[in-house]
Amino acid sequence: MIRAGVVSVTFRHLPTTRIIDLVVDAGLAAIEWGGDVHVPHGDVAVAQAVGRRCEDNGVATPSYGSYYRLGSSAKEGLSFDAVLDSAEALGAGTVRIWAGSRASADVGNPERSAMVDEARSIADAAEQRDLCIAFEYHANTLTDTNDSAVALMEEIDHPAVRSYWQPRNGQPVDYSVAGLESIAPWLSHLHVFHWVDSSQRYRLSEGHDAWSRYIAFAAGVPGDRYAFLEFVLNDSPDQFMEDAGTLSRWLATVARS
Repeated sequence: MIRAGVVSVTFRHLPTTRIIDLVVDAGLAAIEWGGDVHVPHGDVAVAQAVGRRCEDNGVATPSYGSYYRLGSSAKEGLSFDAVLDSAEALGAGTVRIWAGSRASADVGNPERSAMVDEARSIADAAEQRDLCIAFEYHANTLTDTNDSAVALMEEIDHPAVRSYWQPRNGQPVDYSVAGLESIAPWLSHLHVFHWVDSSQRYRLSEGHDAWSRYIAFAAGVPGDRYAFLEFVLNDSPDQFMEDAGTLSRWLATVARS
C-alpha cells in the first residue's frame, strides 16, 4: 500500500506546527522531517516534541531526512549516532542519507569502496536500533544512474539498506520507469514532484501520464511505503493543497484497480 505524505523541507520557511496543520488540512498521512532545518541532528527534545505533535494530530513520521552524506558528513563533524538519536526520538523507521557528493562517473574504485564500507557501518548502527537507512535517488551521487544505483545496493548487501526513488530530471519517462523497476528489490519510499528539468517546477497534475506509470508499478512492489510530495511550484501552500489532492486521487485510483 502507498500512502501520501510530504517532505518538510518543501516548506523550509514554515514552522513545524504550520506544516503539520497543512498536512492535516490536505488529508495526507505522513511527514518526512528534514534534519537540516526542522528537526536538527541530535536535538532529541525537538524531535520528541515534533513526533508527539504529529502523533496527536494523526500524522505518521515514517522517515527522517538526515542529509548525511557518505564520504563527507562524518569528516565534517556530523556524528551518525546524533542522526540516529533524532530519528529514534522522532519515531521514524527510516533514515534517508545521500550516497556521496559527486557523480558516480567521477568516483574511483577506492573511494567508492570506502563509501560502501561506511554504509555498512552506519547500517549496522541503525539496525541495532531497529532502524534502516535509505539512499536519496539523486544526481551527483552514487545513485545518479540506474546502473550505479543497483550496483551500490548489491555492493553494500545489507538488510538495513534500502533506496528511495524519484524520476530523473531531463530523462525520458521510459528511463525512469526502468530505474524504478531495477531498484524495486530495495525500494523504500517515493519522492513525488513534476519537473521537466531542474530549472522549472510544474503543477503535479501536469505529470499525470508519467506518474500514473510510476505509481502503478510501485503499487505492485511488495510492502507498504509513502509517496512524499516535494518541490511545490512557487513553494506555495495553496499549490501544495492542489498537488496533495492530485496525489491522493492517483493513489486511490491505483488502490481500486
